Amino acid sequence: MRIFDPHIHMTSRTTDDYVRMYAAGVRAVVEPSFWLGQPRTSVGSFCDYFDSLLGWEPFRASQYGIVHHATIGLNPKEANDARCREVLDVLPRYLAKDGVVAVGELGYDSMTPEEDDVFAAQLALAAEHELPALVHTPHRDKLAGTRRTLDVVRESDLEPGAVLVDHLNEVTVGVVAESGCWMGFSVYPDTKMDEHRMVEILRRFGLDRMIVNSAADWGNSDPLKTVHVAEAMLTAGYTDDDVDRVLWRNPVEFYGQSGRLELPDTGLRDSEEAELVGAGETFMGSSVLRGARD
Repeated sequence: MRIFDPHIHMTSRTTDDYVRMYAAGVRAVVEPSFWLGQPRTSVGSFCDYFDSLLGWEPFRASQYGIVHHATIGLNPKEANDARCREVLDVLPRYLAKDGVVAVGELGYDSMTPEEDDVFAAQLALAAEHELPALVHTPHRDKLAGTRRTLDVVRESDLEPGAVLVDHLNEVTVGVVAESGCWMGFSVYPDTKMDEHRMVEILRRFGLDRMIVNSAADWGNSDPLKTVHVAEAMLTAGYTDDDVDRVLWRNPVEFYGQSGRLELPDTGLRDSEEAELVGAGETFMGSSVLRGARD
């Protein structure tokens, strides 16, 4: 079983997570730029963060056999902070980089006029750079926020098939299915979706344009939730090919629109074959190894 987690915040995770993910079949991830839990205070802090998503983190993932891509954007929560608006001016140079497979996360948090402006501006950047867009739907007033999201997408130059509307649930999936956009679901231990609800949504709406992710970050989350969805699908009677479609081929199809997706050899290795961590490999002088064992 091969797994592509299309939305996971590995900067917030440890190397132990990479080990567990690889052992469970995860071979590729996309890490969207997102809210760090407290406000950034300058555009420079965003640049340092974006640089890490395109430098250190892909290196760290590679040491555990996982290919790492990123999406770059100004997240909805910080779109309301005037100190962050300059980020829009630096986005074009990041959107031109090879490791960037979409613009995002963008969209709504509180549905303010400031968020309207930043959302529309970033959709325009996605169209200009011929990249798909990863859209965050608000955690409050979800149906109203999702409908408003789709209105803004319709007003943009992006085709619906180039837009992934994420963090959906049973209330919001229907309107996105009708829109032609891709449907994203974050599966969490205690909030948002769980694997059993996810399987029921797949029964109702089919497998087309369905994207399942763990969205694991610094909060209560689980980087193996994609694997748990795969297991729940098999228990519910779905085939191995169905699982591969939802957990691998669908995210490959969506992010492949960027023309920048680099896919790994997904042949599953025997556990005794080799040490995954590249002994002696460094990134700008740093290694994931923490010194020699005497």
